[in-house]
Amino acid sequence: MEQVIKVHVGLDVHKDSIAIAVAEAGRSPGRPIGQIVHDVAKLLKALARLGEPETMHVVYEAGPTGYGLQRALSAKGYRCEVIAPSLIPRRAGDRVKTDRRDCLRLAELSRAGELRAVWIPDRGDEAIRDLSRAREDAVNSRTQARHQLKAFLLRHEIRYGAKTAWTRSFYRWLGELNFGDPSSQVAFTEYHLAVQAADQRLQRLTTALTASVSGWRFESVVQALQALRGIDVVSAIGLVAEIGDIARFDHPRKLMAYLGLVPSEHSSGDRVRKGSITKTGNAHARRLLTEAAWNYRFTPRIGRAAQARQESLAEPIKSIAWTAQLRLSGRYARLNARGVHHNKVCVAVARELAGFVWAIAQASGAQPR
Repeated sequence: MEQVIKVHVGLDVHKDSIAIAVAEAGRSPGRPIGQIVHDVAKLLKALARLGEPETMHVVYEAGPTGYGLQRALSAKGYRCEVIAPSLIPRRAGDRVKTDRRDCLRLAELSRAGELRAVWIPDRGDEAIRDLSRAREDAVNSRTQARHQLKAFLLRHEIRYGAKTAWTRSFYRWLGELNFGDPSSQVAFTEYHLAVQAADQRLQRLTTALTASVSGWRFESVVQALQALRGIDVVSAIGLVAEIGDIARFDHPRKLMAYLGLVPSEHSSGDRVRKGSITKTGNAHARRLLTEAAWNYRFTPRIGRAAQARQESLAEPIKSIAWTAQLRLSGRYARLNARGVHHNKVCVAVARELAGFVWAIAQASGAQPR
């Protein structure tokens, strides 16, 4: 028989400290307990004074400290949830923010049932997500290194004659550049070496990421998502690593809302006003879908690379992917013809693409192994 929750505990977790507040069942106001150093043993000791683990609900906001605290408390029998910060109700006019008030608000909202927990990945899922984000950081670092090198060349009025940079011929051209001043030559060489190091780092991480999917519990979903145009193995791994178990969404609109791709709304009476997308939820997955959506500006077709990715997939998955191409390419063309800004077009296509991601995940048997 499930124990009745008697105590709701809110934690405001920081790198060095944890603020604690409780709200007991009923209508009595919550009360702050105090602040301790960030130490699991000391937190367990503080919680033990409040009641039995089975009668306690502990919550804290998702943040840079990760899920270690949640796993430690769950292992000791506590019901502990990590809360999505963007979905915590806020009182209008509340301009005071302190650790004491934050943990107290969490405890009282937990008692009222107004908090939404995030999905907790297991350690294997989190490891692949870390690798995917490390690769994303490597892409950003390489972009920055390239910009710095091109800015240096521009300052010296050196321009590449061909149209496309960062090709083999471009790198050969870089290797042949010679500056008359020794200091400028050293500066150029350092910029050039930084770009080469960034390329090598990105290649290492890409190789490791593609190898990591073998034997992963979501491997079948990763393979199936590659049937969609604009989603290769790296994008598919990133999407699944960020979203997690797609089967937990019982409707595609819930996945769209989770990704923050649905429009905000401020309606009153008969007047309906919709604004920009909410941008709640996972920004990494939203960016991957938005980048993939750009590919639907082209005429629907299945190229050689797509054929190779789809070769081992079931026919229902191929059918969903082709339906997605027809619908999304048509939607992109219609919105573009109406003069809608290309960024808005891309977001609209990304929202519908999320629905096809959900459909393919369901068709592939998205239940983790």
